[in-house]
Amino acid sequence: MTEIITSTSVLIPLAITLAAPILIYLFRSDQNRRESVSMIAGILTFISVLAMVPAALEGTIKYFTLFTIMPGITVSFAADGLSFVFALVASLLWIFATSYNIGYMRSENEHAQTRYYFCFAVAIFGALGVAFSANIFTLYLFYEVISVFTYPLVAHHQDDTSFNGARKYMVYLMGTSKLFLLPAMVLTYVLCGTLDFNLTDIQHGIFPADADPTLVMVTYVLYIAGLAKAALMPFHNWLPSAMVAPTPVSALLHAVAVVKAGVFSVSRIILSGFGVDLMDSLGLGLPTAYLAAITIVIASLIALTKDDIKARLAYSTVSQLSYIIIGVAMLTPEAVQGGLMHIAHHAFSKITLFFGAGAIYVATHLKQISKMDGLGRRMPWTFGAFSIAALSMIGVPPVCGFATKWYLAKGAVSIGEWGILIALLASTLLNAAYFAPIIYRAFFKAPAEGANLEQYNEAPLSMVIPLCTTALVSVWLGLYPQTFLQFINVFGKF
Repeated sequence: MTEIITSTSVLIPLAITLAAPILIYLFRSDQNRRESVSMIAGILTFISVLAMVPAALEGTIKYFTLFTIMPGITVSFAADGLSFVFALVASLLWIFATSYNIGYMRSENEHAQTRYYFCFAVAIFGALGVAFSANIFTLYLFYEVISVFTYPLVAHHQDDTSFNGARKYMVYLMGTSKLFLLPAMVLTYVLCGTLDFNLTDIQHGIFPADADPTLVMVTYVLYIAGLAKAALMPFHNWLPSAMVAPTPVSALLHAVAVVKAGVFSVSRIILSGFGVDLMDSLGLGLPTAYLAAITIVIASLIALTKDDIKARLAYSTVSQLSYIIIGVAMLTPEAVQGGLMHIAHHAFSKITLFFGAGAIYVATHLKQISKMDGLGRRMPWTFGAFSIAALSMIGVPPVCGFATKWYLAKGAVSIGEWGILIALLASTLLNAAYFAPIIYRAFFKAPAEGANLEQYNEAPLSMVIPLCTTALVSVWLGLYPQTFLQFINVFGKF
């Protein structure tokens, strides 16, 4: 039986990530100290999250209200099973991202590094705030923190292209949250009298039985439209545009903070806000699942057309995020397990891919896939790790993407939704179609005539070690999917 206890320990990871950017600014004139703060804060944050795991697996939810604004609206935090799926990923990947950042930023001699590390740390603070939000109001506050403080990261290069990409990024994310998410919160409060999530039962949400069905459906549509970080079509175009950012930022956007905050928020609102029973009775689940299925297939087709490696990975992310939505929206235990599992599985595999793209750029300054013939022979560690992560995206065992697709397929079969199953199978073929040529070119195709590959070597170890490690974690999660599944089972009582 789930037990909710008041505990300040849920605030510790947030306190560490809040202190980190302050210290980064204070040490702005000392590069080594500034980078050390990021690394130490990442390690301490991960340890503080990990310390709460035993209680969570026993069914205890740690809860703390920071302050009350008005009845039913508080700034409150809770650590339940779903929280840990996102919080463990964000805090652990911050450690790897910091090591990678050091190698990338120093190798490229990037400007404004204090601002960069400061905003990076605040984005992780926002991600953990979203993960531990006990209600929709708190989630909204931290959702917006992520948007505001990733804008300078997207606009980092401070040229016309960067500013245009960052402008589109903000228009999509802040525009949708103001136009749709805020009204959805207001309607929820009017209908329910509270914005607190139901943290103990995903079957029954927070909406009363006598709530007007039409208003509930309108509220749901507003939430889906307002959470544009989930990159469901047609609210996806900000994500490819944000590729103007440095590659470590792309990794942050696509694997750790931004998009995961989007799909986590959608999952939390569907399961802890509306609840499975209400979603099913109003017929909201399957239309959402089919919207996600369309996004999966169309984004994969667009990815096929991109020669720029980051652009191809960006559309891959648009597609892969919808695996999470499609799983949660099918509302069956297997599908929900597969969808929520993919929050972690996609994170480790996709950050490996972006780390690989960044390592290739630092070592060679190449972005076009068509120019990477034979490059795997000069950068075997980078392309080896990239290949493992690509196999995960395709869904090849034993890498973790296979476990995700297996559970999603079981969920689709269990409710007889063959259209969704066909979309999943089609996306697997399309994943192979846009990842296999990269691997083939790197390892098996002869270098272009006149190309001098001898000038290239692996990127700095501070970049190569993190990307190889995250690739190995992807294999580990494929062999032991219960690593994150145990938290999902506690959350959903599966």
